[in-house]
Amino acid sequence: MSEFPNPPVEDDAEARQRAEEQETLREVEGLVRRQDWSALRARLEPLAPESVARILDALPPDESVQVWELLDKEQGEDVLDEMSEALQESLDEEPDETAAAGPGDLQGVLQASEAPRKTAMVNAFELQNGRLRQIQIDSKEDLARTAPIWVDLLAPSKEERRWIEDIFDLELPDADDLTDIEESARFYIEDNGVVHLHSDFLLDKEDESRNVAVAFVLHNNILFSMRDEELPVFRLQRLRARIQPGYVTDGKDVLLDLYDADVEYSADALEDIYAELEEVSRTVLTPQVTDDEAAEILSDIAKEEDLNGRIRRNVLDTRRALSFLMRSRLMSTDQHDDARQILRDIDSLDGHTSFLFGKINFLMDATVGFININQNKRVSKLTTISVVFMPINIIAGIGGMSEFSMMTQGISWPLAYGAFIAGMGLIGWGTYVSLRYLETRKAKRLLAARRAGRED
Repeated sequence: MSEFPNPPVEDDAEARQRAEEQETLREVEGLVRRQDWSALRARLEPLAPESVARILDALPPDESVQVWELLDKEQGEDVLDEMSEALQESLDEEPDETAAAGPGDLQGVLQASEAPRKTAMVNAFELQNGRLRQIQIDSKEDLARTAPIWVDLLAPSKEERRWIEDIFDLELPDADDLTDIEESARFYIEDNGVVHLHSDFLLDKEDESRNVAVAFVLHNNILFSMRDEELPVFRLQRLRARIQPGYVTDGKDVLLDLYDADVEYSADALEDIYAELEEVSRTVLTPQVTDDEAAEILSDIAKEEDLNGRIRRNVLDTRRALSFLMRSRLMSTDQHDDARQILRDIDSLDGHTSFLFGKINFLMDATVGFININQNKRVSKLTTISVVFMPINIIAGIGGMSEFSMMTQGISWPLAYGAFIAGMGLIGWGTYVSLRYLETRKAKRLLAARRAGRED
């Protein structure tokens, strides 16, 4: 029987923990296959979030979804923080049919958990027992059989757009219209009551960050969303709605929660900027920074400044969308309260982005200052060298004149020129020592003046 992979060396505590997790995984498998949901919920409740995340990662796709939907809101949020992005994608997508693993067959479980998932371009979400239930749409007939409160389209084809038009009597906006800046083109209500909102959502990846345009349409209490690429905010929204009964009740709730999740995602990105700038600060505030280090620091600062600007643009766009929804009087009292709370969160993020812009400017100025200091040091060294060699050059010029030959008549040329070269060396060394002495005395005077100023 396969087990969790063990490191070459581990202490007794780690070995016991791994053995307990393996035993817990076998218990969870048995409870899922017996569909003993109450006992399974009780077994999962005392477990640490990271242990639950590892169990979900080891279970087959279908079973991991069933276990995830059993978690309550508080535990689910904690487990969500411990999940890898791959596990989030696995829980969010619809699984293919996989070979069932026998009870206790952990190797079969791990193989099933690695089974490929389908990437759905159209998903419909129905409310069942207060929870969102995701339905993958593969045909027009599949969509017609649903009663959704949310239809999510990821880079839809022309045929899939026609499905929406035929079934819901709704024409989706063109992708070219999503980048208009004017508010009248981004947020408006048609004569038939259809609400259109075009918003930017943050996508923060390790190698790059950008804002992705998303179109929202509210029609007959159904939310239609359309975008060209997957966003973490949408995935988090779908996962949360599965474990929180009553989390949403209609399409407007889904829309508000998406905006709320986007603000939360932006706040997490700001925390990452803070952490990155702290690392930069420790380097910048050292006594010496080389030019290579300064170039790397400037590159890091530029990336964080770009991300900070995108975050600010993103939350300001969200503020415009929420203000439009509140003015349109389409929401209930509770939804108005939720929108106001999101706006308060955005106001707090504004202060953070402004502070970060100031910190970024300070670090950039400090880094450029170090580059200037390094350049001044090189110029100072060149100046010192030129001062040292200046009297030598004068003497060398005299030595090249015919008068030198006249002055050294009767002296053999090796002796005359040897003494001449030794004299030039002594003069150069004496000039260098004099310069060092003058610089040292000046530094001592400045230090004494500073100490006297502190005592006063």
